[in-house]
Amino acid sequence: MQLDVWLAAGFEQQAQPWLAQLAEAGVQCTIQQADQINARHLRLNPDMALIYDQDGLSLAANGMKIQPDWVGQLSRLKRAGKKNELIARACHIEDKSTVLDCTAGLGHDALLLAWLGAQVHLLERHPVLYVLLCASQQQASQHAALAGVVSHMHIVHTDALHYLQQPPPTQFDVVYLDPMFPKPESADKKQAQVKKDMQILHQLLSDNAIIDLGENLLPFARQIAPRVVVKRPRHARFLTSDTPQHQWMGDACRFDAYFQVLQD
Repeated sequence: MQLDVWLAAGFEQQAQPWLAQLAEAGVQCTIQQADQINARHLRLNPDMALIYDQDGLSLAANGMKIQPDWVGQLSRLKRAGKKNELIARACHIEDKSTVLDCTAGLGHDALLLAWLGAQVHLLERHPVLYVLLCASQQQASQHAALAGVVSHMHIVHTDALHYLQQPPPTQFDVVYLDPMFPKPESADKKQAQVKKDMQILHQLLSDNAIIDLGENLLPFARQIAPRVVVKRPRHARFLTSDTPQHQWMGDACRFDAYFQVLQD
């Protein structure tokens, strides 16, 4: 794919490693220079583009910019516990639990699981989102409170379905699925407006036909781990026709769990 990259003045050198990684991942970048990247710049340049400025690497479109801001998650992480976080209870997180996150997104759920003691493998097939995740991990690794946590997170640039269909290189306790854009329940039901960061990701992924609703992943996920957890909007249908064995219900979302005794 091709994408403009806006470089703020003074950050050209810091951007070079990420430009190289984008090229390696298959993204053809056209470099654009800007004295300053601010709200006015974003309004005047609404087309989707990458940005490198004082905040690091970001994705911008329609007057907004986003990034997987793992450092910005610290306040939530410090309040998190294995008992008060539904995702931790659903995934039955213990120290050194191994989790395969097949739908990494911005990586916030994976970061929380790693904070609570899990070893997490994140799969991301879109090259831009993959590099954004790597940039966020590198930024977080320089933060004293997060350096040890993100060292337990392993980001893999791959298609999750292909990964699940191969003999897994690691034995996982849990496979985690969070399809980013659930299918609408019906045309006549009013759907909640997705958050701004999700709007930009939706545009990025839909432009490249890379949206995966997750239905194809669940059967293969159940073959490689004794526990598969699927995050869903609270009132959404099950991911497939299979009924989960257990659910953890939150105010806005729920976690469906599928258990299986694997054969040796």
